[in-house]
Parts: sequence; C-alpha cells; structure tokens
Amino acid sequence: MSTDTKFTLPAGAATGVGSMPGGDAREAARIATEAVGALPFLPELPARGPGADMIGRSLGLLVDLYARVEPSGWRFGDRPGRDSRRAVAWLGEDLDALEEFTQGFQGPLKVQAVGPWTLSASVERPNGEAALGDPGAVRDLAGSLTEGLRLHLADLRRRVPGGELVLQLDEPSLTAVLRGQVRTASGYRTYRAPDRQVVEDTIRGLIEAAGVPVVVHSCAPDVPFRMLRRAGVSGVSFDFSLLTESEWDAFGEAVEGGTALFAGVVPGTDTGLSDPAGSVSGVRALWRRLGLDPGALGTSLAVTPSCGLAGASPAYARAALVHCAKAARSLVDNPE
Repeated sequence: MSTDTKFTLPAGAATGVGSMPGGDAREAARIATEAVGALPFLPELPARGPGADMIGRSLGLLVDLYARVEPSGWRFGDRPGRDSRRAVAWLGEDLDALEEFTQGFQGPLKVQAVGPWTLSASVERPNGEAALGDPGAVRDLAGSLTEGLRLHLADLRRRVPGGELVLQLDEPSLTAVLRGQVRTASGYRTYRAPDRQVVEDTIRGLIEAAGVPVVVHSCAPDVPFRMLRRAGVSGVSFDFSLLTESEWDAFGEAVEGGTALFAGVVPGTDTGLSDPAGSVSGVRALWRRLGLDPGALGTSLAVTPSCGLAGASPAYARAALVHCAKAARSLVDNPE
C-alpha cells in the first residue's frame, strides 16, 4: 500500500494508552475525545468481560481464524462462537460511540490492537500450547491480523472521514518473546526465542500493509527501540519510569531520527495528581542531559498515562487524561 505513513505529533499532544474503566461505551468515548485534546483515541473497556479485553478484542478482528475462552485463556477453534461474536459486538458498540463523538472531527485519531507477537504468546493452539511455539501458526496469525486490521481501518475511515488514523500495536510481551522468556503451558519450560529478523520482518509487514502511521506500545521494561525503528514504526509508546540509562542513547536516536515518542508519566491507577509540569520534569531533565533541541520537545513527545486506565476509578481516569494534556502543554510553553 502506498499510503503515506509519516506522522508528526501535534504540538503539546497527549493521549490515552487505550483501556478505560467501567462499561459505558458512550461515556468512555466522550472522555477519550474531549479530555486529551489534540490526539483522541478509541477506548477499550475490559471490565465488560472476555471479548472486551485487549486479547479478545484483537482476536475478534482476525479474518478466517476464530477463538474461544477456555479455563486457561483464549484458544483457537474451528468456527466462530459466542466469545468471538461478543468481541465483535462490543467493538461495534465502541465504534458507534466514537463515531457519535467525532462528528466533524479532523485530525489524528489513535486506535489500538494487540500486535502479532503478544497475540501469539497469549492465544493457545488446540493442543493448549501458545501459537508462539509454532512458526506456521505465528505466520497464519500475523496474516489474519494484518487483513483484519486493514478492514478495521477502512471501517474507521468511513465512520470518521476527517480522522488521520494512527494505529497503536500493543506489544507488552515483545521483550519476553525476544528473550525466550514466555512459559509453556506446563510452566516448566519456555518457548524458544524466534529469530530477531523474523520478529522485525513480521512487524514491518504489518506496518506496510496498514498504510497508516503505526506506534508500538509496551509498558514492560527494555522496549526494543532500535529494532522497532528498523521495522518502520512511526512512534514508540512506553512507561517512562522504566527507562534505564542503557536506553538513553536509543531514546535520543529515536528523537533525532524523527520517531514520535509517547512517554507514560502519569500513574494508571488512582493517586494524587499535583503539578502537571512536575509530571514531565524527568522528561525535561533527560532531554537536557542528551543535548536534544528544547524547541523540539513539544512536537517530538506526547504525554500519556504509564499504562492503561482499566484499573482506575472513572473520575481518576478522566482526571489523569486532563492532567496528561496539561503536562504536554507545559512542554510547549516551557520546554526548558
């Protein structure tokens, strides 16, 4: 697909990671489009149950592959069942709500789905082992997800014609996959780490097929910044508190290479929120330490919660997103 996938963050951008508390799709869509300002997002509401969780929701996007809930988790089956139908129905409800609150909207709009490697580590084959343990199953899953996301994005374009879609791939298990740390069903062994080039190529293929800017999110430690940039991501979303000194160079290279960074700096569960500018003081300090251009801070980095907000109270979730927006604005007004 030849669609331009370059992505420039709006100045002072803030957004949510994806999940929100409760089960009211309209209220979640209202907050996700009003509280963050320049970069609204499609909320996920996992409290509704299996099929609304991030794994089930993404399995519901697959083409010609179906899954159901077993006591051990999601498992592939040979036909669509109640669980997959429920996932499709809840996504439709969320899309209807988003469409209602984006009438006349123009600008970037972020949507989320689980990426191929976390999905393959999280869904079982019929024998009870993760798809990750079978390279053929991983290829089939990635291909089905790619086609499902293409259809999903086309639906969103019809619903929000003024939206400039940004696709976030949630890959919290990516580092564990790369290190061979994902445990088998017995728990006594781990799956062999796939070849890093295969991992990179799989992500690249999905990005190229999506035809929109793609951000990869992980709130786990040791996000593979360099590999993701080689794969062609437009942005990387991460928990800033987990960034270590060994990753500073990769952070700086990403900034200078034009990769948008989504820094999770606001706690994802209820806590006291004080000065928004204080929430990004660590970002400013690292920016100075690395000698990066202060004037680029407000357009190179978006502010987000540290991870999803599903475990927060509804009042805190809204307050946290408003706080992110104010913190992001402070990076524009006072970059140094």
